[in-house]
Amino acid sequence: MSIEVSNESGVEVAEADLVALSRFALRRMDVSPAAELSIVLVDSATMSDLHLRWMDLPGPTDVMSFPMDELEPGGRPDSPEPGPAMLGDIVLCPDFAAGQAAKAGHSLEHELTVLTVHGVLHLLGFDHGDPDEEREMFGVQAEIVEQWYASLRAAEQAVAQAERDRRLLGKTGFMDRNQQW
Repeated sequence: MSIEVSNESGVEVAEADLVALSRFALRRMDVSPAAELSIVLVDSATMSDLHLRWMDLPGPTDVMSFPMDELEPGGRPDSPEPGPAMLGDIVLCPDFAAGQAAKAGHSLEHELTVLTVHGVLHLLGFDHGDPDEEREMFGVQAEIVEQWYASLRAAEQAVAQAERDRRLLGKTGFMDRNQQW
């Protein structure tokens, strides 16, 4: 999966985390590993311009998605493997997201996590224009975010366990088979 991040926002963001999260979400949604997407972080003025131009709504917003290719599920079993598909662009506004995070009482990193997954789902055709669509999209979004955090916790636990094992093996005096007691 090719995922590129361009930070034009002036806000320091852990870009590698956004890439890892996007890759995680796309895998959870069973998207081809040949897929490509772009994440652009912009300032409030740029987001306001995009919001007005594309949605005819004034002021900035938190996330916008711009799908590129039409995705077709399934396909014919005898068709050749598809080439890379450019899913599109996710545009995030960290300034706007920071305000939302403060109001919600959580970190900017968490807000960007939720918004990135939201953007990925829009690129995959999800929408929240009516109550049923909203329920489905936000349910999938919450599930992916929880799975993401669970995977991070599992990775942290594995690192901690490896460190405990290393310390334990270093202190026990275990010898390799060429040494004698």
